[in-house]
Amino acid sequence: MRFILGFIGAVFAGVLLISMIGNLSTYFSNPPAPLVSDLYHKEPKELHLSSDGPFGKFDNQQLQRGFQVYSEVCSACHSLKLVSFRDLKGIGYNDAEIKKIASDWKTQVPSINPDTGEASTRKALPSDNFPPPFANEVAARAANNNALPPDLSLITKAREGGAAYVYSLLTGFGNKPPAADQVPPNLHYNPYFANLNIAMPPPLTTDGQVQYAPGNPKPTVDQMARDVAAFLVWTAQPDLENRHAAGLSICIFLLIATILGYLAYQQIWHEAKRAVRITGPLEPQNQAKTRRAKAKQGVVG
Repeated sequence: MRFILGFIGAVFAGVLLISMIGNLSTYFSNPPAPLVSDLYHKEPKELHLSSDGPFGKFDNQQLQRGFQVYSEVCSACHSLKLVSFRDLKGIGYNDAEIKKIASDWKTQVPSINPDTGEASTRKALPSDNFPPPFANEVAARAANNNALPPDLSLITKAREGGAAYVYSLLTGFGNKPPAADQVPPNLHYNPYFANLNIAMPPPLTTDGQVQYAPGNPKPTVDQMARDVAAFLVWTAQPDLENRHAAGLSICIFLLIATILGYLAYQQIWHEAKRAVRITGPLEPQNQAKTRRAKAKQGVVG
């Protein structure tokens, strides 16, 4: 019985080996044709922000411009559900400005009418999170050709490339598709998107689409894309500056502790002589204990 089972196992392993060799031979002799997305997909462009690096800090003026781009352009489709209005204090807005932004927000917060108990809406408060532009996923898909716009709260953490991906995507719609690629209906060609065709139409189309306050850079498409990418870095990690400061403090502490430890070693133990004490069964004290124990038990030797 054991021989039969072993024979069956050997036959099975042989079939698997022959199959693997055949598949490898086919792969190398007739490799699969590359996909269009593999040929024309582009890696994100380089993007340098003030928050980059271990000593990076946010530029509040740029973050406020990015928030303006989000509120006037992106918020029509994309939610920011993990951020509250009062969090905007972290990018330089005061309490009065935050209260006005919340009150004037285009989407109101779902609520209950206290008099009738029926579903209702109210103006947002600073303590509220940004209300989504659509009531639910069904409504969002119905308004976007069955595509679901992603929430942007953590988009720079959720996408490879982070802020550079967002910036490249927003500025990549001007590229022309390859001749062999037929863009499906209701989709738009963008080489920085994973499969080249994205449901989102170009959100930033012309320079000056968002009017910045005097003293700010010219609102070109490139500048607006940079600003909103920087703002979405802040929404994903608003505590970045605190973490950088804590990390720097810890590094300085560890450096000072290392120096003090080395100096203490040099001062106290560097020239100390280490005496090695004989231990084990051959130690005289242990041998004496062994002899006494044997004598007590009447053991010879």
